[in-house]
Amino acid sequence: MTDSPGTTRPRRRPRRHPWRSLVPALVAALVATLSLTAAGAPAQAADALLSQGKPVTASSTENAGTPASAAVDGNAGTRWSSAAADPQWLRVDLGATATISKVVLNWETAYGSAYQIQTSPDGTAWTTVYTTTTGAGGTETLNVTGSGRYVRINGTARHTQYGYSLWEFQVYGTTGPTTPTCGTANAALNQTATASSTENAGTPATAAVDGNAGTRWSSAAADPQWLQVDLGTSQSICGVQLSWEAAYAKAYQIQTSADGSNWTTIHSTTTSPGATELITLSGTGRYIRVYGTQRATAYGYSLWEFQVFTTGGGTQPPQDGSVLLSYNKPATASTYQNANSCTGCTPAKALDEDPATRWATSDTDGWVDPGWIAVDLGATAHLTKVVLQWDPAYATAYQIQVSPDGANWASIYSTTTGKGFKETLTVDGNGRYVRMYGTARSSSYGYSLWTFDVYGTGGSPTAPPALPPNPGNPEHLVWSDEFNGAAGTRPDTGKWTQDVGNGQNGELEYYTNGDNTAMDGAGNLVIEARKEANGQYTSGRINTSDHFNFTYGHVEARIKVSGTQGLWPAFWMLGSNFKTGTPWPNSGEIDIMEHVGKVADSVYSTLHAPAYNGGNGYGSPYTLAGSDFASAFHTYAVDWDSTHMTFAVDGHAFFTADKAVVESTRGPWVYDHPFYLILNNAVGGDWPGPPDATTVLPQKMQIDYVRVSQ
Repeated sequence: MTDSPGTTRPRRRPRRHPWRSLVPALVAALVATLSLTAAGAPAQAADALLSQGKPVTASSTENAGTPASAAVDGNAGTRWSSAAADPQWLRVDLGATATISKVVLNWETAYGSAYQIQTSPDGTAWTTVYTTTTGAGGTETLNVTGSGRYVRINGTARHTQYGYSLWEFQVYGTTGPTTPTCGTANAALNQTATASSTENAGTPATAAVDGNAGTRWSSAAADPQWLQVDLGTSQSICGVQLSWEAAYAKAYQIQTSADGSNWTTIHSTTTSPGATELITLSGTGRYIRVYGTQRATAYGYSLWEFQVFTTGGGTQPPQDGSVLLSYNKPATASTYQNANSCTGCTPAKALDEDPATRWATSDTDGWVDPGWIAVDLGATAHLTKVVLQWDPAYATAYQIQVSPDGANWASIYSTTTGKGFKETLTVDGNGRYVRMYGTARSSSYGYSLWTFDVYGTGGSPTAPPALPPNPGNPEHLVWSDEFNGAAGTRPDTGKWTQDVGNGQNGELEYYTNGDNTAMDGAGNLVIEARKEANGQYTSGRINTSDHFNFTYGHVEARIKVSGTQGLWPAFWMLGSNFKTGTPWPNSGEIDIMEHVGKVADSVYSTLHAPAYNGGNGYGSPYTLAGSDFASAFHTYAVDWDSTHMTFAVDGHAFFTADKAVVESTRGPWVYDHPFYLILNNAVGGDWPGPPDATTVLPQKMQIDYVRVSQ
């Protein structure tokens, strides 16, 4: 907000807030737009054969010796042949959206005299890119222009009384930027859901698709059980998220169906960990279900939420053609702030898709009504949605207005009950200029927006930067340090940099250049906190900023923390842009584990961002009542992607920070960019307090390993 204090300190005490939110995540991405037309341009030399060996299906086969796969096996002596009827088709799944430039048909004697070449993003909706009623048989080379993941030949008239028969069906083109990504819209939300059973009337099937993380479906206590969702139409499914209650499935399948009766398994596991599972997969169907075959407990199966993500799902209603129109477009405002806690808070900052920058009205003459921000879309557009991510200085009453000329305005949305945080508004209007026109402030301060996003069609849009790719499924180890060096060896300088100097946040130690950080010869790195003869506290802090920066994945470390009054060991991550000038907390901070010696039986996981940091950080403790975390090794981990983070201790997931929940209750999500790892063993500080007469030094923080998988 416009009075929020500025700071550059890269670590603060997290608020000990027992928030538990296992709201499922969304798979993040933008939808590729298809552009399919027939053309006669020849294939480029760089175009590759895309179809060979790819999955293929057909409307029929003549017999077991002429399967569909024979047409894409690269063997000119094997063939597919169909039943002797019209129409018939052969379809190949290229595995990803491709730009198609050429199709080669190597016909057997039984060829098609009339047929079409068609493409599809999902295997359901088809676009014709070539058609003929004078097929000549033999080898036909067809130059086409189109885009799609699926390509098929659809035969409508046979040249002989036999079926259609192809020695080879070859598709040429290129893959690249047009590859579709998984949408962020939950296709299962509020759709019809049924189940094999329910535990009671309070846990119906519909509770797993209502978008409410506080309601759940639970089944009878028997195997197998299933939960099924009707998506309404056939969809290309690219991911699901299961947000399990404690009664989860150890073994289950994800299945799809065209009719709700005949099912195809597209994912299967017998080692589910429970908690929140984000699963990348591929399948097509109108119906999708989770089919549990083995329970992890004596109870039934129980899901807080079952979310389904589709190719083309986007972040707005599918198939409306809307895109983000406002990114980096010229912006104006009634005033803007450029001093104190909000230097350079120009209107452009609300349109830059950087969630850590904002526009605010001037602190000298802008804390008045009305106050406004406007964007020039570059050309007339039809508007369908506006997204406002407010700073605490929000509008309780405002309008969304449009204008053809930036002078004459018409209101297309109005409210007197604005709630702040993130507001997603469905609108319907036309104009080149769009503005938020605030008429009543929530406080004595001004108006401030982290984000002012305008969606629709038309305009002159500039595509925003794409999100980094989500982790793979399964994930693979991409970086690690096992700390197996000889006793006294310092950390690998190809992986770690020593942070030398005084600590922050009231810490009392001096971080040395490796004197306090060394291997013990038993497979551990030791970061030792000491009190030197001169009374100075020393310790160690290391980071990967010069060596390894990454976005998303599974991050874990096995650590035995130090544990006495005044000690503050931590395993955490800081946004890499902190090293290039972005101040804390704008860079973002992800505390995977913090421990303070005065609370022996708890560790803490916390997020810090511009709108929630320090004592107001968003996180949760993990407590084993009566225990002492310093007495043994424990594994601390986070699973992080574009829509959520789930924190775990020893494999037990205890806190999920969901992007949608954070944005609607705390403020911007600032974690979709590279971060680096940090290990340190602090002495003193605002949170643990200083050492006292009970403190025992030296104290060792021991790290068995650190691993990152993506």
